[in-house]
Amino acid sequence: MKQISILGCGWLGLPLAKTLIAKGNSINGSTTSENKLPILKDAGINPFLVTLESESISENISDFLVESEILIIDIPPKLRAVDPNSEKKAFVEKIKNLIPFIEKSTVKKVLFVSSTSVYGDNNDFVTEETKPNPDTESGKQLVLAEKLLQENQNFETTILRFGGLIGEDRHPIKFLAGKENLENPDAPINLIHQNDCIGVIEEIINQSKWNEVFNAVAPFHPTREAFYSQKAIEMNLSEPKFSSEKSNIKKVISSEKIESVLNYKFDLDDY
Repeated sequence: MKQISILGCGWLGLPLAKTLIAKGNSINGSTTSENKLPILKDAGINPFLVTLESESISENISDFLVESEILIIDIPPKLRAVDPNSEKKAFVEKIKNLIPFIEKSTVKKVLFVSSTSVYGDNNDFVTEETKPNPDTESGKQLVLAEKLLQENQNFETTILRFGGLIGEDRHPIKFLAGKENLENPDAPINLIHQNDCIGVIEEIINQSKWNEVFNAVAPFHPTREAFYSQKAIEMNLSEPKFSSEKSNIKKVISSEKIESVLNYKFDLDDY
């Protein structure tokens, strides 16, 4: 049994916690919503109300980390301030505030959930050796946050860069159905299902794959037009209409390292 703290029990963190508990682990889970504390408790999670800000952090952060060997950080950058400049480094500052508490705790392994958005849209074939080149503010802050954690010698950090997240309750076709003149019809998709997100994290923990970087995207890359048109038919939704203009975006995220190093098999039936 392992003691694990999950910072951010949201769309991914909550089902991840439930899966890890079912495998015999003890989980401390955080939320920023007091209303969600009973939900975490009912799931068998030790619930903590933790608010991570660019200037401060909740007083109970130490209790949240106590006795845990592994910390999973699963919080999005959320750069939505009225004044964009005020949020320029907000996420990075949050991670900076968190690090001293990790250093003082029993945590020796950190898994940081990042995104393949750190690569931008300029690459044709992307592996973990590809240099990040983010073209969004959130991507830029993720790169800086990754570096802060990786360079710290007090704990080992693995970076897990997920592609577009999908699940039973979360699929892009629900927003694209019936829309017209959608861009990039021939751009390849780079998606990962919630079940595979959890499966990959489990394997990293079980196999102790630390001080690594993994791109986590299913080895399934049809064009946007082909994929979303088919999904609309399967889900009885209006088919989206795509622009006839060809796309310059040919980015394909390789999952070869996940498959070879972790020996992980994606369940393509979920896609």
